[in-house]
Amino acid sequence: MNTTATTLFISDLHLQPDTPEIAQGFLDYLARLASCQPAVERLFLLGDIFEVWVGDDYRNDFTDSMSAALKRIAERGTAIFFMHGNRDFLVGEAFAAEAGVTLLPDPSVVELDGERVLLMHGDSMCTRDEAYMKFRAMTRDPQWQAQILAMPLEQRLALAQSLRMQSGETNSEKDEAIMDVTPEEVVREMREHDVRTLIHGHTHRPAVHELEIDGEPARRIVLGDWRPTQAFDIIARGQGPELREFALPLVDAITHD
Repeated sequence: MNTTATTLFISDLHLQPDTPEIAQGFLDYLARLASCQPAVERLFLLGDIFEVWVGDDYRNDFTDSMSAALKRIAERGTAIFFMHGNRDFLVGEAFAAEAGVTLLPDPSVVELDGERVLLMHGDSMCTRDEAYMKFRAMTRDPQWQAQILAMPLEQRLALAQSLRMQSGETNSEKDEAIMDVTPEEVVREMREHDVRTLIHGHTHRPAVHELEIDGEPARRIVLGDWRPTQAFDIIARGQGPELREFALPLVDAITHD
């Protein structure tokens, strides 16, 4: 039995009722996590866990099942951290308390296997996409968020649907390169936070990028998005973070312990 503390990272599940295979994959993943002995120490949810979130009063059987599954893991002793993405930035303290998770600022530095590691969702580093950066600045403004949350729920849902359609249309016309992170911004963030490892999601381009910063080796590990037949996570259990790809539905090959 492996007694080394285990930490897991996932992002970009875009959970919604319209993708039941992914939702079931997530529930199965949490069930496997719950069976680990000893318990997984930490689980980091690095943004876009939900496809849409228009406020903590947006509740239904689907959202209740997700929060209940997370709560069961938290009650077993796993510390769960939730970082906002560009889809679920309105997740608030009420949901966090119900699901047993702690909201985590973007960016945040954590210690992982004795190393300082920078965690981000990743969208703030896509600086070449100027239109998106303006939109991001607006949606992260507390005053804008307060105005949105004051709207009736049905109006918020209609607005979210409109924004999603606009985003899809706009992104289809953009050069792929500008929707990826800006290399210089990656280096700037890592220098600013004095780290040599960065973990993020958002771009849906899973990979391990070897870098050099001020003459020292560094790396950027990018989580992948979850799809009906494919998923990604990062596991760290004493030997540094490892990016993993696995199939959905889950098979015995994916283990947490």
